Amino acid sequence: MANPSKPQAPTGKPKPGAPAGLPSASQTGQGFTKPQPVTRPAPAPRTPDIHQRIPGKWVQPSAPDWASSLSGDKRDAYLAVYKLFQTYGLESLAPKIFEYVQKGYSADTISMLLQDTAEYKKRFAGNELRRQAGMSVLSPADYLSLENQYRQELREGGMPAGFYDSTDDFTKLIGMDVSPSELQSRISIATNATTLANPSYKQALKQLYGLSDSQIAAYFLDPQKAVPLLQKQAAATAIGAEALKRGLELDAAHLEAYATAGVSATQAAQVYGQIAQTLPDYRTMGHQFGEDVTQAEMETGLFEPGAKGPGVGPESASAKLQRLQSWSRARATGTAGTAAAAFAAGRSGTV
Repeated sequence: MANPSKPQAPTGKPKPGAPAGLPSASQTGQGFTKPQPVTRPAPAPRTPDIHQRIPGKWVQPSAPDWASSLSGDKRDAYLAVYKLFQTYGLESLAPKIFEYVQKGYSADTISMLLQDTAEYKKRFAGNELRRQAGMSVLSPADYLSLENQYRQELREGGMPAGFYDSTDDFTKLIGMDVSPSELQSRISIATNATTLANPSYKQALKQLYGLSDSQIAAYFLDPQKAVPLLQKQAAATAIGAEALKRGLELDAAHLEAYATAGVSATQAAQVYGQIAQTLPDYRTMGHQFGEDVTQAEMETGLFEPGAKGPGVGPESASAKLQRLQSWSRARATGTAGTAAAAFAAGRSGTV
């Protein structure tokens, strides 16, 4: 007799399809239904909050999103500082502003703290140059006002939009305490060297100082160049242009020396006109007696009477030029042989 307290092992085989270890439908007296997977609805997408990270990317809300998470005095302080720094082009500091607001700092305190950020120092980098030079630092309002004055001078000077008017360009101008009137002076020089220049003038700039068309104006606007130097180089360029018009060579050092001495473009035109007309014949005469006649010697003789030329010997450039002129006159009157002898004698120092 079976023990009623002891479970009896089931007899018979499980019905196919029933899980192992479970009674079959015939044993339980019920139909067996296989469990189905539960289908859950996908979660609705959530808007990232200010602290949310997603793999490989930081989700940073825009300025209104930062403000929307604040209320009362904190929101007012955030918006006041944000709008101020927005005028500086420093919207990127919004997270830092939010952080300081959350810490309970006032708008004035936040503005002071933000001046120590790398972004602020880069935006007003001209102030650091001024500080290093021992000059007073400009307030943000004065700094921006000066930048606007620079832009106005550039526009009125006919400079193309986008040319030499970035904040980086202004950094150097502000750091070197260049006033708007000084910038206007430089623009005038640049204008003369570019838009108002004749082809020979621009060619002289290129040949003397290695400037392309696009670099000419920037060269004259470079704040590292003092206005007197710019004026001297501009004057030297005008003198050199007269030489180029006549197919002559240029020497930057000589031209700048002539500019310093006050030689005008009109005077240069007369001198280079004379050189271009007579140098070929003078060279022919000199070669007959083994003597070189150079453009530099003629320039020195005509621009600087009495000065020694670049040749060898004690003779001044003007003295040599006088010998050449005497020979030229003698040849014109039919006594070239006598003049040639006199030229050779003068060369030997017996005249």
